[in-house]
Amino acid sequence: MIVSTDWLAEYVTLPKDLEELTDRLTLTGLNLEGVEKVAVSSGKRDTAIDLEVTSNRPDCLGHFGVAREIAVIWGHELKKPQLQTEPRTTVSGAASSKNDVAQVTSVTVDCPDLCPRYTARVIKGVKIGPSPDWLADRLRTLGIAVINNVVDITNYVMMEIGQPLHAFDFAKLRGAQSPGDTVVVRKAKPGEPFTAIDHKEYKLTGDEVVIADALRPVALGGVMGGADTEVSDATIDVLIEAADFDCMAVRSAARRHVLQSPSSYRFERGVDPESIDWASRRCCELILELAGGELCEGVVDVATPAKDRPEIKLRFDQIPRLLGVEIPKDETRKILTDLGCEETHFCEKCVKAVPPSWRADLTREADLLEEVARIHGYDKIPSTTGIGLVPSAKSREDVVLEKLRTVLAAAGFDEAFTLSAVEEETVGAFQPWGSRGEALATGTPVLRRANALRQSVVPSLLACRRTNETLSNPVIELYEVAKVYLPVEGKLPTEKRVLALCSGGGYLELKGVVEALVREVDPALSLGVEGAEHELLDPSRSAQLSVLGQSLGVLGELSPAGLGRFELRGAASVAELDLGVLAELARLTPTTTPLSPYPPVTRDLNVVVDLATRWADIERHTREAAGEPLESVEFQDDTYRDAGQIGEGKKSVVFRVQLRSADGTFKSEEADAVRDAIVERLGKELGATLRA
Repeated sequence: MIVSTDWLAEYVTLPKDLEELTDRLTLTGLNLEGVEKVAVSSGKRDTAIDLEVTSNRPDCLGHFGVAREIAVIWGHELKKPQLQTEPRTTVSGAASSKNDVAQVTSVTVDCPDLCPRYTARVIKGVKIGPSPDWLADRLRTLGIAVINNVVDITNYVMMEIGQPLHAFDFAKLRGAQSPGDTVVVRKAKPGEPFTAIDHKEYKLTGDEVVIADALRPVALGGVMGGADTEVSDATIDVLIEAADFDCMAVRSAARRHVLQSPSSYRFERGVDPESIDWASRRCCELILELAGGELCEGVVDVATPAKDRPEIKLRFDQIPRLLGVEIPKDETRKILTDLGCEETHFCEKCVKAVPPSWRADLTREADLLEEVARIHGYDKIPSTTGIGLVPSAKSREDVVLEKLRTVLAAAGFDEAFTLSAVEEETVGAFQPWGSRGEALATGTPVLRRANALRQSVVPSLLACRRTNETLSNPVIELYEVAKVYLPVEGKLPTEKRVLALCSGGGYLELKGVVEALVREVDPALSLGVEGAEHELLDPSRSAQLSVLGQSLGVLGELSPAGLGRFELRGAASVAELDLGVLAELARLTPTTTPLSPYPPVTRDLNVVVDLATRWADIERHTREAAGEPLESVEFQDDTYRDAGQIGEGKKSVVFRVQLRSADGTFKSEEADAVRDAIVERLGKELGATLRA
């Protein structure tokens, strides 16, 4: 933002030393980019100061905004031009005289979400000509081309107050009945052509905001005017537009068509909604003064109701706590009011204020605190000031989670982050923690129809898997750590922190990952597995998990119905674990066990059990029967079923045990004794028999 010192001096008394001015502006957030002396027509020299204005301070994209900052910093009086034009709003069809603006034009806004306010004034009988030297000098100092008096005035007001304006040649607006009788603000039509004032034609996509007449677009809202209605030497009547456009719509259109302009630069950052009418009146008064003409009475003003600005509370005890320095209460109060905040409460403990309309970036206590520090002076805060620190440490759950993330990364899983709000029909798709009633819902959906707090993370991961499948990603191994919200009648939901997994592998592969997670928190723990039934899961490949008798979660492979429910093309397995249980059982003190220098001994067992017997039960009883010498139990992926050979309702399971002693070589007879103990335990607990 380039500002003229001569221009600034019209609103506020400047310090005599230019270096003092630029240094203080830099310390308060308007960093100096450069200073240049510019020759003007009077033979004198003006000073152009290039200031870096951050994106959160669009109020400083005009000379008056910068002057307001200077007035606050030095405590000087701020002088704003006084206007004579009445801000009376005229509604179409309610004209009071033949010279009323509603008799000659009207405005229709079809997209109020993209154009919350649009105002129009009409001046008849203007005389287009060169701008006077003082106006031309102001623009040349800023590096803005001088065109003609009307166009130059719109640019002048924009650089004065920060509100972009546009002047249309009123006679070139094609109305349904007469020239300019209707102005329409609407979304562009896909493929619609638009010729800008750079005389290049652009094909619109349908996402832009356009100002149109009865036949075609005449301006790209917030970006650039059109060549068809630009002001020329032949212009007699003008329509002055002052409006507000959606920041994202302007930014997207400017970048899409490479049409960045001073107007788009300001609309992208947001304009002061309460300065729109002032800028329109200021523009009209200057046109009447410099180009003559007659201003139609009133203004057509189409606007959506403005939102109330928030009241913000600043607690005085937060100033020394966060800044490390005391600032008097009266000084704090004065700084806020000088900045334009409307004080609503003041006492010994706090001050409450409503921020001004031009400071949309002030929304919370920290923002007011920053403003107080900025104006008080960062240079007045000693660099050695001590700010109270409190020692912190990771919680037990966070330490455990860090270990689990390491295991999952090694297993090839990527962490996902999804929203806690889902569609209501998704809540009932999978409920591993039991059906507990209706989910807590929000009044306003976070996304389209996503207004219910989820009771499981698994559906969100399956939706992610579907998205990745549509993008042809070959490996989709995902996990997420998040909270689920389990309803409690008459109370707020119970929040449970869970670890959810989604894999393209089968039941056994994902079970191996879960076992690795359990061993990571405590190598002595073993995973308990029991039968489970869930609508999404295959009954023969799903399980309810437990550790030391505590419910850990659910594991399973999706059934064909489950795959269809989430429109998945390939197989998928899921698990959801209670992080609280893992954190409670974790052994966080590292321990080591010396490796045995003696060789292991293995024994293969082939046992006949009932078809309903689970491998998890066989493994558990084997470990308990074998005791300390047991090093590993390995299922041999060999299950045999033959009613004629082993009996009806029976199956044969083959597995291997590996035994080792830390004190000496494990003898064959010792291994046989362990094997016999295992067979005896399996026979007693599971009705198993050793197959010959």
